[in-house]
Amino acid sequence: MPDTPAPPLAVWSDFGGVLTPPLGHTMRKFCARYGVDQAVLGRALATVTARYGTSDIMEPIDTPLVTEEAWLREIGDVLEAEHDVTLRLTTMADAWFDGRETNHDWVARLRKARKRGAFVGLLSNMVPAWDGHWRRMIRPEELFDDVLLSFEVGHRKPSPAMFELASRRAGVPPKRCVLVDDLPRNCAGAEAAGWRTVLFTDAATAGERLESLWDGTA
Repeated sequence: MPDTPAPPLAVWSDFGGVLTPPLGHTMRKFCARYGVDQAVLGRALATVTARYGTSDIMEPIDTPLVTEEAWLREIGDVLEAEHDVTLRLTTMADAWFDGRETNHDWVARLRKARKRGAFVGLLSNMVPAWDGHWRRMIRPEELFDDVLLSFEVGHRKPSPAMFELASRRAGVPPKRCVLVDDLPRNCAGAEAAGWRTVLFTDAATAGERLESLWDGTA
């Protein structure tokens, strides 16, 4: 029985900020819902994040190093003690995903890439408690050949181990892997691992960039 030929490209798409509106947009909606100044919340997040030896505010809960509930309790404590603000939540999931729009234009482009023969996967730094919420926004079993989530695999972007695992799961060498992500640091990590990248700003521009990579013009 002949071996199944490898796909011409493995396209790994991020979730937040790519298949959804920009993260800043979602954060503004979240802060407006709870009446919290975004700058104040940002300072509290930075204080708590530093306790875990990182500057990435999501790393404590998407690896995870701590449960979302405990993380939110720490943030609430800092807000009260240092900013005289009361915000007590046990999860952000409902508020973060309530009314969050799916980027259907990008979904359509991923479907097109898969129909053309590409391996299409989801590569996301994801919080365990948010797993059911994002799955209601899209149908991963219909859109992706594989799903790699930080909390499930023990690695996160932009670590080399995350990209090594993704390349292996796609069955192609790094030079045939493409990361589509809205964060420059994640793209930089992928490029350091030998991947090609598309820094996502909008579906049309990213789609054109992906086409150029496919055709070998970029």
